[in-house]
Amino acid sequence: MIIKKIWVFLLVVGIFLITGCGLLVVGGAAVGAGSGTYYYVNGDLKTDYYYSFDTVWSACEQTVADMHGVNVSPNKEIGLGKISANIGNEDVKFIVSYKAKNVTTVSIRVGMMGNKLSSQLLHDKISDNLTKK
Repeated sequence: MIIKKIWVFLLVVGIFLITGCGLLVVGGAAVGAGSGTYYYVNGDLKTDYYYSFDTVWSACEQTVADMHGVNVSPNKEIGLGKISANIGNEDVKFIVSYKAKNVTTVSIRVGMMGNKLSSQLLHDKISDNLTKK
């Protein structure tokens, strides 16, 4: 009976060791989203801004203008907006979504596969535009 309990214990510990990293990453992404930090998932760099949806939308539009975006295609709906543009010969996609009162999530993808450094630069420009207002 004791040997059976030991095997079950080892099996459970083994499962946690094998899948623990994936659970930690998913948990870290969820925690990161609420604390205002950036997280990079499947080529998209996302963060929350503690401003209203309209204020963040305006900051994103200003960022595209500051970066001399061409072929800009904004599409704004209630609580969700998308801006597609070409900045520096790269296709850039902003997705702005309402999360809660004065909390707005922005996801940026640069290029087809995503470019973390370029996306971070654009998020920094959005933050600068938000603090200027």
